[in-house]
Parts: sequence; structure tokens; C-alpha cells
Amino acid sequence: MGVGVCLLLALTACEPGPPRIKKPVEKIGDFPAADRPVAHIVSSRWSTEEARDRLNEAGEVMDKSGIKPGMTVADIGAGEGYYTIRLAQRVGKDGRVLAEDIVAEVRDALAERVARERLDNVSVRLGEPANPKLPDNSFDRIFMVHMYHEIEEPYEFLWRMRPSLRPGGQVVVVDAKRRTQDHGTPPSLLKCEFAAVGYTLVQMHDMPSAGGYLAVFRAAGPRPAPEAIRPCVSVKPTPEPTPTPVPTAKAPSKAGG
Repeated sequence: MGVGVCLLLALTACEPGPPRIKKPVEKIGDFPAADRPVAHIVSSRWSTEEARDRLNEAGEVMDKSGIKPGMTVADIGAGEGYYTIRLAQRVGKDGRVLAEDIVAEVRDALAERVARERLDNVSVRLGEPANPKLPDNSFDRIFMVHMYHEIEEPYEFLWRMRPSLRPGGQVVVVDAKRRTQDHGTPPSLLKCEFAAVGYTLVQMHDMPSAGGYLAVFRAAGPRPAPEAIRPCVSVKPTPEPTPTPVPTAKAPSKAGG
């Protein structure tokens, strides 16, 4: 890994000097489990960047999310960096983008791309499955694109993410209208899980160009204690009753000659 990449990996293990003892994550309390399946991470790519640009996916999502020059944005589950690169261009030299992924190899490949494209306003770091580890009071927008259904502990993740929003900051979720095990999140489930941790829905739009919909949330009121969070109960589809055959009356036989 080159020096340029190392400089971009601030807050990661790329820093020089003696190894440091990793500070354990503070145990806050018991978070409820999610009552839904979790999709496995199968790829860091949703579609080709060329195909996405032909649909103006990123442009449309950034427009509806109010991304402007000078903003500070986090791209969670950044993958190969489709949104990271375009967010960096939109926020400009006075803005900042923090790109994060939980897979070290994906993080490293993105860091190399950021260095190769000389994006001085982008930092890349490694997150954790239940904790984005974002600095407090730092972000105008947090992007979660086609990754929410892969979060195994959504209540803990959203709870730990809340303090990183600046006043007026918002969380932008893009996902498909499918079951979580099919790499999507039903909008009703998304709204319920966010509301359980104290987020309010600001806007929701169908977003065919992004393969589903866009939802924007803001933090509202005090952050609940972990043990006070009431988990959402998935509504299981009721199986249709098996049709009962109806006896067919025999046609009366014709009288003979």
C-alpha cells in the first residue's frame, strides 16, 4: 500500500508507530434483536457505474437529499465508491466525505481508488457491523445505499450513529422494495426500525433509477435507552387456505328410446 493511501486511511491501522491497544467498545446495554432475516454481503457492486450514470442515479439521489458544496457527508457501506466519488465532486474542496466499509479488502481497494483519483476531500476507514464508529456532531448527511438490509443489529447501529449527525443532519437510505433476505427492505419496516430509535421520516420517494426508493430521516427527541427500544415485529404473510373441492352434481342421464 502506497504512502498516499496510508495518508487517506486516517483513523485506521495504517498509522505509523508502535501498535496501539484497541479500546473496547463500551457496553451500553442490551439492544433488541431484529425480527427479520439479514441478507448476506454478496458483492460490493450494485450495478456498473456506467449503467447507473446513464440513469443519473447519483445525481437524482443527491439532488433529492440536498447535497451542496461545503457539506460533510458519510458514505456507509461505500463498496467500490460509486457514491463516494460523486459525493466528493458535489461537496467540493470545502466539503468532506468519509467513506466506510466493514470489509477490509473493499476498504483498501476504495482507498487506492481515492488516492489514484487524487480526491483530497475523502477519507476512508473501516467500520464495524453494529457500530459505524463515526465522530460525534460531524455530518450533514449520512448515506446508506443498498446496504441497510445487511445490518444484523439495526437498533444498535442506528443508536450509535445518531450522535454523529449535526443539528439538522439527515440520514439518506436507498433500498429496494423487497424482503430483507432478498436484498431489500420493505419501506414500512424501515420506517418502523428508524422510529424505534428516535428518527422521524422527512421524505420518501420512489427511485426507479436507484433500483427502489429513497427515504430521508432526521433524529427527533432524546435518544432512547437501549433497553427502552421496542423492536418492530415483522408481519408474516398469512397462508391462503387450501381450496376445498366442491362436489360436482352429476348431470341427469337421458331416458332411453
